[in-house]
Amino acid sequence: MSGVNLGDEFRKFNFSSFPNLVHLELNTTGLQGSIPPEIGTLSKLTHLDLSWNNLTDEFRKFNFSSFPNLVHLELNSTGLQGSIPPGIGTLSKLTRLDLSWNNLTGDLPLSLSNLTHLVFLDISTNLITGFIPKELGNLKNLRRLRLSYNKFSGPIPSSLGHLTKLFYLSLGSNQINGSIFPKIGNMKNLESLFLYNNTFTGPIPSSLGNMKNLSFLSLSNNKLTGPIPSSLGHLTKLVSLYLDSNQINGCILPEIGNMKNLSFLSFSNNKLIGPIPSSLGHLTKLVSLYLDSNQINGSILLEIGNMKILSNLHLTNLVTLSLDSNQINGTIPLEIGHLTNMETLNLSWNQISGSIPVEIANGSSLGMLSLSHNYLIGTIPSQIRDLYLLHLIDLSYNNLTGNIPPYLVNINFNLSYNSLKGYIPDNFQNYSLYTFIGNKDLCGNIKGAPPCLPSSQKMCQIKIFVPLTIFIVILLLGYLFHSRNQVLKTQFESRVTKNGNLFSIWTYDGKIAYEDITRAIEDFEIRYCIGTRGYVVALKKLHHLEVKDPTFDKSFKNKVKMLTEIRHRNIVELHCYCLQKRCMFLAYEYMERGSLFYVLQNDTEAMELDWTKRVNIIKGIAHGISYMHHECIPVIVRRDITSNNILLNIKFEAFVSDFGIARLLDPNSSNQTLVVGTYAYTMVVTEKCDVYSFGIVALEILMGKHLGELLTLLSTLSSQN
Repeated sequence: MSGVNLGDEFRKFNFSSFPNLVHLELNTTGLQGSIPPEIGTLSKLTHLDLSWNNLTDEFRKFNFSSFPNLVHLELNSTGLQGSIPPGIGTLSKLTRLDLSWNNLTGDLPLSLSNLTHLVFLDISTNLITGFIPKELGNLKNLRRLRLSYNKFSGPIPSSLGHLTKLFYLSLGSNQINGSIFPKIGNMKNLESLFLYNNTFTGPIPSSLGNMKNLSFLSLSNNKLTGPIPSSLGHLTKLVSLYLDSNQINGCILPEIGNMKNLSFLSFSNNKLIGPIPSSLGHLTKLVSLYLDSNQINGSILLEIGNMKILSNLHLTNLVTLSLDSNQINGTIPLEIGHLTNMETLNLSWNQISGSIPVEIANGSSLGMLSLSHNYLIGTIPSQIRDLYLLHLIDLSYNNLTGNIPPYLVNINFNLSYNSLKGYIPDNFQNYSLYTFIGNKDLCGNIKGAPPCLPSSQKMCQIKIFVPLTIFIVILLLGYLFHSRNQVLKTQFESRVTKNGNLFSIWTYDGKIAYEDITRAIEDFEIRYCIGTRGYVVALKKLHHLEVKDPTFDKSFKNKVKMLTEIRHRNIVELHCYCLQKRCMFLAYEYMERGSLFYVLQNDTEAMELDWTKRVNIIKGIAHGISYMHHECIPVIVRRDITSNNILLNIKFEAFVSDFGIARLLDPNSSNQTLVVGTYAYTMVVTEKCDVYSFGIVALEILMGKHLGELLTLLSTLSSQN
């Protein structure tokens, strides 16, 4: 009677009229409510199927003792609630039990181990909790076991290794942890093994290679570590292999190429390194290949199969190829056009260069093409218009040039951040500007895009700017020639000077001398002082007593020697210095935006500091500190890195400045025990004190304010405790 809509008529049945009924199938008949108790009069029943109804009854009310001869019990998708009653263990003749797709809760009853004739057990897609009972290992006749999509926890009991007749095991989507027990390799008849979506740890057991009949293996979305065991190469019957979303490392083994029946292969979201082995070209039945989000490198030309593999070994069945988020370089091979069944091609977030081959349009089945975040150049091939099934194309973040092809109008596309130029066709007016953003030479009627200039206006601009450019170049050449003569003249004069003064110039022209600088700042008027630190007073004359001190003079000269040897793009450049008996000073590169502290405190300036600029500032400071610690000999310890001595140029690029208290780190010197600098930024003088100060500055950049109050509060709370 399966499939007949009985509704409430079911309750009007006189079950006592069928004392010899053996087989009762009422699946998909619209039954609702509880199971009628009168059904218990059918004591000779061997098959009972009430699946795919809406009984919404508590399972504990089911009277199992009324069915001593029951062999098949199908109660899946009936809405049963509550726990599985222990009385189910009295159905000693049962060979098939299906309780899947219900709302059952609680632990599995140990009485299930009494059902030793069971061949099929499916309790998947419920809310069962607790451990998997080790007693299930007593069900020696079991061939199919499904416990997936529950809330089981704890490890897999090793007793499951006794189920040597099992050919299907699914424990996926639970909370099972621990390692995959090695004895699992004893299940040599197993054809399907699904352990996905758990929290398994440890390595993939090499004993899996003993399962020579295995066709489907999924260990994805766990926490497995270690390399892929070479024994997996023995699984020549495998059709699908999913090891994605783990922490597997090492290389992709060439033994994978032995799996000649493989159709689906996914190693994505792991820590795999090295090139793609050429043996993958032997997988001629491969339909989907996912290697994305690893650290795979090498040339795509030489690896996925040289595309020698694709041409000579014909991976023509490949439908999905995903290699994104790796470190693959080289060019896209012309042989990509041999993949005529390809539906999805994702090579984004790599280091691929060269142009987009026109052969890519040979894949008439291609629906999704993503080549974003690479180093592609050239124009967008016009042949792409022939891909009639193409519905998504992402070419953003490359160096593509030329015009926007008008045939893209019916496709979802992203061409942002390239070097495209010219007019945006009018039929793209419904597209967002973000589709084209980052192409500075594009113009058109799209909202937010600059308008295109008429041809006559462009010609007028050319007539103006070309002569103007030539004139400016001539002026610059004349200025450089004049500057060179002045530098040579100044150098000659400095050689014949006998007064003992030393004045050094690098990037300024020869007219600049001590008198010019002192005149410009009105003999070191106090209002020109931009800061003092240690021995360095920026544009401020030192006291005569300090100048006469021999110790001070020697220290200042050592400081100047250190500064003249520093060359880094994130350290403020020293333009010139002066060592005289009258005065000593240093002149640095001018930073337009001033100190980081000022920018953070100024609401107008801080508004311009988006997250990208803030992260770049932190990176710039880190590069500068790394240079002083690892590339300077001897090591330079800055000692007082604060937001006050991080300067920003007009582009918000960070520069470490003000080396007033910096020291050349001597391992035998006592200055390693000193604590100097600004409160909340410094510690004992080693390289670590710079790293500590850097961390404080990084937090200040992210929070937008000084951390002194926070540290004071924490100190107060600590003393109170």
